[in-house]
Amino acid sequence: MKPALIAGALIAGAMSFACDLFATDSIVIARKKFAKIQYGVASYYHDKFQNRLTASGEKFDQKKMTAAHNGLPLNTWIRVTNLRNKRSVIVRVNDRLHRKNKRLVDLSNIAAKTLGYLDDGLTQVKVEVFGKKKPPELLAGYL
Repeated sequence: MKPALIAGALIAGAMSFACDLFATDSIVIARKKFAKIQYGVASYYHDKFQNRLTASGEKFDQKKMTAAHNGLPLNTWIRVTNLRNKRSVIVRVNDRLHRKNKRLVDLSNIAAKTLGYLDDGLTQVKVEVFGKKKPPELLAGYL
């Protein structure tokens, strides 16, 4: 093979790889594996975000059980457990955190209140990933 053809093939391969890295959010995440159980710090949304558009395109509502997470696909269902008091909630990921934010998850006000950390602002949590299907607890009318 001629050197020019080899160089062209290498550049095309590199561009294909770069396109994969900078493709839309769901394509990159779909190819990425993520842990079914994650541990980290949770915070909650400030009131100023009420009615602003989320990454999923819907309006944010402090009274809905939703969350922001940078590593999971949008519309993924997760259980978040406060490790200090063992309370848990099931929420749907519909937004993203700021890319420089090191927290694991950002919850709506009602979810943070249910977990009991509104006064503290932050808490250590365990996140269990259910996937895109609605969890059986919600289908049965548990929550």
